Amino acid sequence: MAAVCCAGDWLLTSSSQYLVAVNARQSREPFVFDCTKAEQKPKEAEAENKSDGGGSEEKGSDRILACTVSASGKYAALTDDNKRLVLFCTQPSWQCISTRWVVRRCTSLAFSQTEDELFVADKSGDVYSFSILEPQKAGELKLGHLSMLLAITLSPDDKYIITADRDEKIRVSLRRSPYNIQAFCLGHTEFVSTLFVPDGHPEWLLSGSGDCTLKLWHYETGRRLQSFNLKQLGFSQSSDTDTEKPQRFAVSRIASSPDGRHVAVQCERFPSIQMFEVKDGSEELLTPTEKLTLPHAPWDMAFDSQGRLWVLLQNKDTNVLLYTYSQDCWKVDTEGTDLQRVAEALSNQWDVFKDSVGVDSRFQHLYKVNFDNMASYLQKKQERLQQQDQKGGKKRTGGNGPQSNGAAKKSKNESQREAVPPNCS
Repeated sequence: MAAVCCAGDWLLTSSSQYLVAVNARQSREPFVFDCTKAEQKPKEAEAENKSDGGGSEEKGSDRILACTVSASGKYAALTDDNKRLVLFCTQPSWQCISTRWVVRRCTSLAFSQTEDELFVADKSGDVYSFSILEPQKAGELKLGHLSMLLAITLSPDDKYIITADRDEKIRVSLRRSPYNIQAFCLGHTEFVSTLFVPDGHPEWLLSGSGDCTLKLWHYETGRRLQSFNLKQLGFSQSSDTDTEKPQRFAVSRIASSPDGRHVAVQCERFPSIQMFEVKDGSEELLTPTEKLTLPHAPWDMAFDSQGRLWVLLQNKDTNVLLYTYSQDCWKVDTEGTDLQRVAEALSNQWDVFKDSVGVDSRFQHLYKVNFDNMASYLQKKQERLQQQDQKGGKKRTGGNGPQSNGAAKKSKNESQREAVPPNCS
């Protein structure tokens, strides 16, 4: 899968083992980072990790698992399948600050608002904190779940760490003392795939899930404010020939404009984006507005600092779209110099992205597997009854008639008595 995020004038994309940063404002060469050429883990560090119970030491594929940028766009970070955690500085020019190693493969990254810490969530359910000011310092364990973590974010005041796992739980923990849990946001029926605190609304939390819903929370109290079933908003696969199989899809990305007025929601495998609006004076917190129909399936999307929406597509000829809000609707920008500059740069780097085209859903293996034990029991019981009826029928109709079985037994007993010699006294 490919991903996109915005850092100042830079549009940051990742795919396979490559990180590609394109400057939308200036005609500059893209910054390209290849994880296959990154620093290798020292052998002594591997031995220490193994002694600490760091899991298997099988070599990864260098594939980027997660990337993010800080609030100001000054820092960026990625983690890959080889358990690297790479930190970059984007100003005044791109440079790699440090390469550190995580204990287990990671799923999500988040910078603190003060940009002094980078939080890492991994597949074992743990969250580690890595210092930005001391870029060579090892990570520190902060908290843990009993299930795989899928998303992490921080409150705008850095007071809370908000984490979501495969078991539908959203946990709100105090950053300075993560063993103190402030609240749980409970209500999803499948894994929570993404979390987002919208700009301009620091008390809100948006969550997306594999249960096809988008939910809005007051995270400090764990109170649910709104819930949207995205199937009812038009996300459905009408071409699916298997009507008996329930449709399942996950929310793959939630983003908001810098002013907090607009929220965009993307679902996996659907060539469309659902827009929401926060209207002043409205009784509704979020109001669904228009749906943006895309020419191809999207990989990811992100708002830039100007409130424009960038959408990364799985197509070489049309690899990126740019939407701007004008006259109460979202319009496609087809002639802007920023768009042309980014589209040309991504087209020249298309070899980086082609391996991610048509890749299966990264959420597919996370769904619950339900077993209908009662239906299986009744089916097996019916089969046993049918087998017993068949055996009974054979016994009643077997031989020369109803008396043949008894006659055969009598003949057999008489022959056995004749074979026994008389008792001589």
